[in-house]
Amino acid sequence: MATDATSDDQPHADQPHFGSQHDGEHPDRVDEWDRLRAEHLRPPGERPPSSAAGVHHQALISSDVERTIGFYQGLLEFPLTDLFQNRDYEGSTHFFFDIGNGNALAFFDFPGLGLDEYSEVLGGHHHLAISMPEDNWRRIRDKLADAGVDTWEHQTSLYFTGPDGERIELISEPLGTMYGKQVL
Repeated sequence: MATDATSDDQPHADQPHFGSQHDGEHPDRVDEWDRLRAEHLRPPGERPPSSAAGVHHQALISSDVERTIGFYQGLLEFPLTDLFQNRDYEGSTHFFFDIGNGNALAFFDFPGLGLDEYSEVLGGHHHLAISMPEDNWRRIRDKLADAGVDTWEHQTSLYFTGPDGERIELISEPLGTMYGKQVL
């Protein structure tokens, strides 16, 4: 079931939000952000090139390989590109999906480890945002609704959780932009 947010950029108290169930203090940090931008942010022509070539893969943990394949390949239309034994844990599966632009989303399963459910922790994964053309975004949004996946739609973003609670955002903006602003 999709929940629509209002058209502005700020969530409202009566709207669901995507993220932590915690709701701590909300200090005014405008001065801090201004200072950080002034100290660290350089105009595009003055930035050095990145030392990185791109995201090789983001690895998440799956409790059920077949269910994960069904969700990511069947529902989200990310083709499965490979599946093999994890080199670091005998009996563990390492498998990959093509998420476009030469990027991969990978999963491991760890049978027998008795892992806990997803938990938000400092330094941990919050969500993965994946860009897609608007026509694909709308089609996948409808497929998620038809499959009964709870989603939250806000402007060009569609938020939902995967089979193991992993947080996913599909964004119908080109790579390098966020809310119409060039960020790369």
